Parts: sequence; structure tokens; C-alpha cells
Amino acid sequence: MSDTVPAPTPSSELSRLLGLQRAAFLRDGPPDLAQRRAALRRLKAEILRRRTEITRALNTDFGQRSERESAIVELIPLVQSITYLIRHVGHWMQPERRHVSAYFQFGRAWVIRQPVGVVGIIAPWNYPVSLALVPLATAIAAGNRAMLKPSELTPATSAIIAKIVRAVFPPEQVSVVLGDADVGTAFSALPFDHLLFTGSTAVGKKVAAAAARNLTPVTLELGGKSPVVIEPGFSMQQTAERIAFGKLTNAGQTCIAPDYVLLHEQDQERFAQAYQDAGHKLHPNGYTGSPDYTAILNTHHYERLSGLIHDAEAQGAKVIRLGQDAPAKHLLAPVLLLNVTPEMAVMQEEIFGPVLPVLTYRHLDEAIAFINARPRPLALYYFGGKRAERNKVLKRTVSGNVTLNGTLLHYAQDDLPFGGVGDSGMGAYHSKEGFIALTHPRGIYKQGRFNAATLLKPPFGKLTDLITKFILH
Repeated sequence: MSDTVPAPTPSSELSRLLGLQRAAFLRDGPPDLAQRRAALRRLKAEILRRRTEITRALNTDFGQRSERESAIVELIPLVQSITYLIRHVGHWMQPERRHVSAYFQFGRAWVIRQPVGVVGIIAPWNYPVSLALVPLATAIAAGNRAMLKPSELTPATSAIIAKIVRAVFPPEQVSVVLGDADVGTAFSALPFDHLLFTGSTAVGKKVAAAAARNLTPVTLELGGKSPVVIEPGFSMQQTAERIAFGKLTNAGQTCIAPDYVLLHEQDQERFAQAYQDAGHKLHPNGYTGSPDYTAILNTHHYERLSGLIHDAEAQGAKVIRLGQDAPAKHLLAPVLLLNVTPEMAVMQEEIFGPVLPVLTYRHLDEAIAFINARPRPLALYYFGGKRAERNKVLKRTVSGNVTLNGTLLHYAQDDLPFGGVGDSGMGAYHSKEGFIALTHPRGIYKQGRFNAATLLKPPFGKLTDLITKFILH
């Protein structure tokens, strides 16, 4: 077996690794602040040392992915997240004083955040580096040990991740597990102390069911159809440019990519022209000839996207292609779909590619109702300048995070939590919320020498009655 495509981890090895890490956690106890920061710094240094290997591996796995785009969308957010964790974890680890009622004075109460133990992490293929190593860094900051299962669909990148982890951590602290979907199924069935999964809603349901058999808490980062709502009459040029940026980054293979647009019926033609102009501006030499445009990962996903376009066209959608395709290289030029109806397949599943359906409304309430009639999305985007209209959309819809007058960039804010709701996910990580998710809030009360509780014990008498009557008054 070559070094580029490592051997899969036997299923029998999974339980041994988990046992090894759990025994080490119980033996050594939680790492202190200096140990956590040192581990994070080593991880960051190894990532930076191998940055060229990482971007080349990503290009190999996708067939075409610009090293510059990989640096922007994978390495920069990853390194920034680790730096943020190093800077803030000391504050998060401090005991938090809690209020003690008057009846229990002279006692003290506080909460400490205790590592849960061993965390399992299952990473996806679309951003295989950052969506593997940001959760890992969060688990380390929280004081845990971790087992990481990268995607089998990006084997060259998974090999680099395994190299990075082996260079930084002993296996009893962090281990990388390699293999196909069967290995992933066995992995999700392990009795971890917490399991973090990033991927599709369908697989996320299976992961949650497997974890439930062990009462393992889960954080699920899923996907869904993230809508863009454009206020009637709002400026189209900048709006279209920012939507195109969000839709065409990684060729739309992004869980928070704009999935479809809702705009006023009178604005459709203006938007269609502005979006085409924005797409040509991003790649002026065309898409098949642009080294900065990412290929669709594999034949299966390329054919799935082509099928969505053909189905929409067969049902009456107007198909606007922004360039020529190169099927042999899995390069799919951006497509804009007008006259879309909810019954089309492109509106029934997450697109995960450079295909943008446009639907129209007459009143903003119709757009809100359309969103609310569907599973809650991982992201929501609103473009507009009227505060009342914007607040109406924010108050009457439920989603994961929101970017106003832009796309994607809420993910890059290290001090914001990131997570979905309903079909788009469960729980959140990033920021302090990630540290909280992977720790146990251990409440501690130290009883003082005197308090009301010392008087409320047998043998009960008139004093007990008096105190009880006073408290329950």
C-alpha cells in the first residue's frame, strides 16, 4: 500500500484505540492549561509546515482545486481558529462562581468545565482539512482525547491528516481512523463520550441512531437548503456579486452555500443579468479554462448535478449556463435556473454544486412562508436596507447562522457559534460554544458552617414549621 492511499483501519482496531485513550485519560487526568496550549501550538506549527502538501493533496482529490482557494477556504480559517482557541481557552477553563441563596449562606457554589473524555470526530469530504482539524483542535482545547475519521472520498488529504496527527500526538491522545463507509458505521457505534459528525442529513440520522444506543451525546453539523432572500428593489450588482462568491466558492460544494434565491417577481431579470455579469467577473477566462475554479469531486456527484439541471429544464425551467462544461474533468460551469417550481428535483434536495435556482414572490410574507414550510436550513442570507423588513425575516424564520448583505462569512467569525437546527443539525461548535459542547459543567457546592439546611432535619419541631412557613410564604 502506497503512502498516498493508507491502509484502512480494521474494525477490530477501533475498540482497542478507544480503550487505549480512555485508560490514558483516567490515568493522567485532564491536561492543564499549559499542556493544552502546547498541544494546539504543535498542531498549528505542523499544519503550517505541511501547507504545500495539504493544498496539493486537495488538488489531487478534487481533480482541480486551486492552491490559493484551498489556502483561503481551508487553511486560513483553520489556523485562525486554533489561534483563537489558544488565546481564549485559559479564560474558559476558569471556575465560574454561581449565586447561593440566602438560606444557604455562608456556603459557596461554582461550576468547573470538566473534559468529557474521548471524543469521536467524523469529517466530510468537501472541506476535508478544516472540518476535520477545527473539531479536533476544539476537543484538545477542552482537555479531551480524540479519534478522528476523515472522509474516504479524499484519500490523499486523509493521508496528510494522518501524517500531521502522528507527528504531533501519541495514539493514546489522538488517533486517525481510515476506511470506507463500513468503517464509519463501526466508528459511530463506539461508546464515545461525545461524537461530532459533519455531513449530510441522511447520514447524520444514522450516526445519531448509532450513538443513541450508547447514550453518546452528539453534535451534528448537517446541511440543507440555505435560502437567500432579497428585499424588493434592492441594489442588484453587489448583491449578485456576493451571492456568486458564496455559490461558486469550491464550486458550490459548501454546506452553507446559498442554495436558492427568493426575490420579488419584478426583480428577476435584473438579478439574472447581474448574476451572469458577476460570474464572468469572477472567472473572466471561462470556467473550464480557469485554474481557480474547483472541479466537482467525482463522477457520481457530477452526474447527480447534471440530472438536477435536466430535470428542471424538462419541467419548464429556463436554464442559463455561464460557460462550457468539461465532463472528463468534472468541471461544471455555473448554471442559473429561472421559472423554478417547488416540485422540481432541484428544490427537493440540497444542491451542493454551482446550480442556483431562482424563485419569485409578490410579498415578503410569501418568502417567509416558503422558508417555514421546509426543513430549517443551516444558513440564511438576507440582502436589503430596510430594518423593518430585515427584522421581520429574522424574527419569523428559524435557521442556523445568518449573514446580512453577504454570504458564507458568518462561518469565519471565530467568536460566533456555528450550528444548525432541526434537519440542519444539533448542537454547535466554534467559539466558547465548542468548548462547552465538549466539556461537562460540573456544579460544586461547599457548605458553610451554618445555613438554613442545618435546621431542617429531624427531629422536626416548631422551628422547622416556622422556617418552612417563612420560605413558602
